[in-house]
Amino acid sequence: MTDTVLNSHQPDHTAQSHSRRQAGRFARLPVQAAVLSLAALLSACSFIPTLEIPAAPVASQWPDLDLGAAAGQVDAQGQNLVPWQQFLTDANLRELVEQSLQNNRDLRVAALAIEQAQAQYRIQRAGPLPTISAGATGQRQTAGDDEPINSTYTAGLQVSAWEIDFFGRLRSLREAALADYLGTEYAHQAVQTSLIASVASAWLNLQTASALLDLTGQTLQTREESQRLMQMRFDNGVVSALELSQTESLTASARITLAEQQRARAQAINALTLLVGSPIEPRLLQPVDVPLDVLGDVPAGLPSQLLTRRADIRQAEQAMRAANANIGAARAAFFPSISLTASLGSASTQLSDLFSSGSFGWSLAPQAILPIFDAGRNRARLEAAQVGRDMAVAQYEKSIQSAFTEVADALAARATLAQQLEGQQSLVAAETRRYELADMRYQGGVASFMDALDAQRSLFSAQQAVLQTRAALLANRVELYRVLGGGWQPPQ
Repeated sequence: MTDTVLNSHQPDHTAQSHSRRQAGRFARLPVQAAVLSLAALLSACSFIPTLEIPAAPVASQWPDLDLGAAAGQVDAQGQNLVPWQQFLTDANLRELVEQSLQNNRDLRVAALAIEQAQAQYRIQRAGPLPTISAGATGQRQTAGDDEPINSTYTAGLQVSAWEIDFFGRLRSLREAALADYLGTEYAHQAVQTSLIASVASAWLNLQTASALLDLTGQTLQTREESQRLMQMRFDNGVVSALELSQTESLTASARITLAEQQRARAQAINALTLLVGSPIEPRLLQPVDVPLDVLGDVPAGLPSQLLTRRADIRQAEQAMRAANANIGAARAAFFPSISLTASLGSASTQLSDLFSSGSFGWSLAPQAILPIFDAGRNRARLEAAQVGRDMAVAQYEKSIQSAFTEVADALAARATLAQQLEGQQSLVAAETRRYELADMRYQGGVASFMDALDAQRSLFSAQQAVLQTRAALLANRVELYRVLGGGWQPPQ
C-alpha cells in the first residue's frame, strides 16, 4: 500500500519509460514476425519432386507349378523367418557363422562403407550452418629509414561466404546423403545375409564331400578285396583273364573317384576358410551325420512381403530416393545463390589497446548471384539428375523382379528335390537288393560275373546320387532362406 502511494506522487518518468518499452516491444514484433516467416519459408522451400514408389512389377502369388504339396508351403499370413541362430541347428555351423561375421573381409568392407557414408552425411548436414573462424594479425611497417614504424593489430571473428539455403539446394544434397547412408546400412545387411547363407552352404558342401569320400573309400576296399579274390581264382584257372581285367578296371575307377573326392574335400575346406576369414579349428571340420532337420523350416510368404524382408530391395529404394533428391539440388541451381560474409573484431595501433573501448568494428556483406548464361550446364545437370532417377527406379523394379524369380526358382526346386530324393532312396534300396541277388547267383554259378559287376557299379552310382541329392535339398533350403530375406527385419 505504501509503495503504491509513494509511486503515485513521483514524476511520470516511470510511466513514460514503460510506455517507450511497450512501444519498442510492439515495434519489434513485425521484425520478429518477419524473421520467423523467413525461417519458415526457408524450411519449406524445396525443389525435390514427390517420389512415387512404383508398384511391384510381379505377380501377387508365386507361380503355380503344380509340383505337389512341398511347393505349396506358402504362409499367406506373413509369418516372419526365424533368426539364423534358430534356423541353423548345428552348433559347429553356428560357431563358424559367428567367426565369419567377425572376420570376413567382404563384410568388413561393407561396414567401412557405412562409416564413410555416415561421414559424408555429416558433411552435408553441416552445409546449411555457417563456418565461424577466429583470427588475429599483427603488422609493423615503415616507408623508409627515416620514417616512423607503423603498427597494426587486429583480432576478431569471421563468417566466410555462408550460403543461405533459400531454395533448398543444400537441403536436397543433405537428403541425398542421408539416403546414401541408409542405403549402405541395407547393403551391409544384404552382405551379412548372403555371408551367412554362403557359410552354411560351404559347410554342407564340406560334409557332403566327406560323406562321398567315405563312401568311395568303402567301395574301393570292397573292390580291392574282390580283385584279390579274382586274382586267386585266375591263378587257379577258375576265371578268365577277361573277368580279372574287368575287376581291375572297377578297382582303378574307384581309385580315380577317391582322388577326386579328396580334392573336392580339400577345396571345400579352402572355400569355407575364405568365407570364415581366419583359420578354422580342426574340430569344426570333422565329418558329422547331417540330418535333414539340421536346418529349420522356411515359410515362403507372399511376394509383397519381399519388399520388407529383402535388404537389397530396401537398398535399391534408398538409391532411388537419393537420385530423386539430386533433382532438387539441380533445380535449385537455376535460382539465385545467396551468401553472407560477416566479421566482428577490433583493430588498434597498440597491442595493449586492442580490446579497449572504441576499437571494435563489424562488417556485413551479403551477396546474391543469379545465373544468366551458363551454356546449358544447369539444364544438362538437371536432365542428368532426372535420368539418374529414372535409372534408379528401373533398378529398383529389377531388384524386385530378380528377388521374385529367385524365390520362385527356390520353391520349384524344393518340391522337385524332395521328390527326387525319395526316388533316389528307393533306387538305392532296389539296387542293393539287385546286387545281393546278382552276387548270390554268381557265387552259385547261375549268373555271369558281368551281372554282379554291373549291379555293383549301379549300386555305387545310386548311393552317390542319394548323397548329392540330399546336399542339393539342404542347399536349396539355405538358398530359400536367403532369398526370402534371411530372417532380417527392418528397423521400426
